[in-house]
Amino acid sequence: MFLALLELKAARGRFLLMGSVVVLVAALVGIVSGFTTGLGDDTVSALRRLPVTHIAFAEGTKSDQFARSLIDRRTVAGWTKEKDVEATPLGVAITRGTTDREVEVDLAAFGVEPGAFTDPGAEKGHRLDAGAPNGIVVSRRLVNDGIRIGDTLTIDRLGIRLKVTGITGHSSYGHVPVAYVTTDAWRRIRFTTPGARTTSTDLPGARTTSTDLPGQYTAMALKAPAGLGGQTLAEADRRHNTATVPLQDALAAAPGYDGERLTMTSIQTFLFLIAPLVVGAFFAVWTVQRTPELALLRAMGASRRRLLGHTLAQAAVVVAAGTAVGAALAAAVGLLVGEQVPFSLPAATLTTTMAAVALVGLAGSALTLRRVTTVDPMTMLGAAR
Repeated sequence: MFLALLELKAARGRFLLMGSVVVLVAALVGIVSGFTTGLGDDTVSALRRLPVTHIAFAEGTKSDQFARSLIDRRTVAGWTKEKDVEATPLGVAITRGTTDREVEVDLAAFGVEPGAFTDPGAEKGHRLDAGAPNGIVVSRRLVNDGIRIGDTLTIDRLGIRLKVTGITGHSSYGHVPVAYVTTDAWRRIRFTTPGARTTSTDLPGARTTSTDLPGQYTAMALKAPAGLGGQTLAEADRRHNTATVPLQDALAAAPGYDGERLTMTSIQTFLFLIAPLVVGAFFAVWTVQRTPELALLRAMGASRRRLLGHTLAQAAVVVAAGTAVGAALAAAVGLLVGEQVPFSLPAATLTTTMAAVALVGLAGSALTLRRVTTVDPMTMLGAAR
């Protein structure tokens, strides 16, 4: 180990250059990992926040279920009577609105039954109330966009006015901040024709008469016990003409979720392939350059195991130091961008990612081990002349 450190000091220019490459690769992998996690959260954090185990879509919807699926009241009534699961209707629709203070926002309206297990409540202000069907609880991202409790939000082109009553945590869907409304208000947002007259006064606390609108919702949110078998849900699907999927599988129905993950994961994969090749190429050249020194050590009685340890120690120092600096750089980028872009790099994710970078880097250095173990001590005694 002492000799390995001496070589690192003597050839510090070369090792600093190699270490810089490892820093950049590690930082890039960390940054890509942060964007992968951030983009995923920005697409489906509202769905992940739902305290549900499964989502039941309309039968026959194979893709983009949150946009295409519609279930009727008969299906809702059937699912709510199931003894083995808790069920409540859920509506999802992306729209735009403008407040009475001229703040324009995009939002994903999540229709939930007030008091149901899908109701997020409110961290500030008041939660949704069935007696005030025109209330709306906004996520903190909408607060960052300028919405405040007490504002009146008018849905563009529809003229539907909603009173902001509360604020909940960070939630987004399809890169759009989420706002929670009652299922009645959601039906008006989803099914009202632009320019059509409604009988609602659109005032907080007023009863909205929406009998002319379809009694439909996007899906059923289900909370099934851990021991419930898939056969039970399949039988319920046949009774209610639905297609039930676990919540994790339902995330793929969010707009752009699969495509974004595939793109970012592909970039990460290529970086993990590049890292061992770069590190391996460097140590291969370094091993060739120091072959006489290795031969001398063999001639002096150094074992192959000692030479292997010597080489791996140098690789470990370079890779570990470069990875640590790269991790710090990736974390600094996360702090720099803040909430301006969808970037999320928790400590656990950063640690796991950097450990993987270090492992593939060391795997690359292992490509040079055969040459180290086969060095001929007779080289220093003139056998090569």
